[in-house]
Amino acid sequence: MGFWETKTLEEMTREEWESLCDGCARCCLIQLIDDDGGARVTTSVACELLDDTSCRCTNYTRRVIGCVTLTAAKVRKIDWLPDSCAYRLLRDGRALPDWHPLISGDPESVHRAGISMRGKTVSERDVAVEDLGNWIISSDSDAPDEAV
Repeated sequence: MGFWETKTLEEMTREEWESLCDGCARCCLIQLIDDDGGARVTTSVACELLDDTSCRCTNYTRRVIGCVTLTAAKVRKIDWLPDSCAYRLLRDGRALPDWHPLISGDPESVHRAGISMRGKTVSERDVAVEDLGNWIISSDSDAPDEAV
């Protein structure tokens, strides 16, 4: 059994916690809140520190202001993590999917499964704030089914 099957989120070491991240980069996408109804929409515009090829932060120890550092307490409260996110899956008592690197033993499995945002993003450095609406890829009401 893997540590994720025997420990709560709160019991995990820092190394275990960090290894839960599958490297999909979905949580690095800019999200907008609709002024009219409060619906959340996700864009394909990524944080300026995201490396679109590796789907990892280029300066993880000095992230941008506003970047949410996930903790067990935050994971238990927030609702915007992708359905495929290991933190969310474990929080909800669900198993990790076969493509998760902890299961497959291969960090590329998340990309091969089509879960990651590899090659699908544009940096926020290249998009004007007023144009973010042109980059919407999903909303609360039309979020795509994710392979979990």
